[in-house]
Amino acid sequence: MFAPNRARTRLNGFFEITGLIFEGTAREIRKNSRNPILAILSEVMRVLVFVAVFYVMFAVLGNRTAPLRGDFVIFLVSGIFLFFAHTRAVSAVLGAEGPTSAMMQHAPMNSIISIGSSALSVLYSQAMAAGIILLGYHVFTGNVVIDKPVGAVLMFVLAWFSGVAIGMMLMAAKPWFPALISIISKLYRRSNMIASGKMFAANTLPGWMVNVFDWNPLFHAIDQARVYTFLNYSSDVTNIVYPLVLSVVCIMIGFMMEFFTRQHASASWGVSKI
Repeated sequence: MFAPNRARTRLNGFFEITGLIFEGTAREIRKNSRNPILAILSEVMRVLVFVAVFYVMFAVLGNRTAPLRGDFVIFLVSGIFLFFAHTRAVSAVLGAEGPTSAMMQHAPMNSIISIGSSALSVLYSQAMAAGIILLGYHVFTGNVVIDKPVGAVLMFVLAWFSGVAIGMMLMAAKPWFPALISIISKLYRRSNMIASGKMFAANTLPGWMVNVFDWNPLFHAIDQARVYTFLNYSSDVTNIVYPLVLSVVCIMIGFMMEFFTRQHASASWGVSKI
């Protein structure tokens, strides 16, 4: 009531929303740990454990060579980094503050800020974890050689972006079908343990098996990341266009679904039945 009236322009609104997304991203990063450094280190340890498990598994099976010419650890992490960026983005966006959340009662908080903060917190933490692991591995072994690093980074971002897009659709539908969406999200993330193709090169698969995996945008992103990472590898079965177009379409559908859900939101959705 006593706030001064100020002329609000689109540029002012843009900077205000950007600042709020930045604050929300910092809040998301520190949600599980008050110290942001410990939050990043926990992501590093999670990825390292994953890499170690698969390395030991391949060692037990007697196969510690990459399916393509290059360092085996780089082959592993080129899939695992993208796998984590994608699946963590799906989980983060799905768990973002929805239209019935108490935070939405505080202006100028809105769904864009909530979704953007959750998505960017995953991108930041996973990028930092990947950078720390690659730096440490290069310091100790000197084996980190990436043929086209810019392309490899863009594929990392594409894997994250596709996870955000799929998470958007699931988030928008969650208030209407909470139990079903929970089951679908778990099935999708579990299926990506195999369907992402992080443990094999797409060019080495028979044609019938490629048809089993090529629906998955993460499968395309990981295989294309290896095209940019390794000098002597090219792929005839994956491309960049499919995951990019699919992600944009899912983002647009997700925004329309979220807008519809927000118009029909009810506070009773957030109240558990006794």
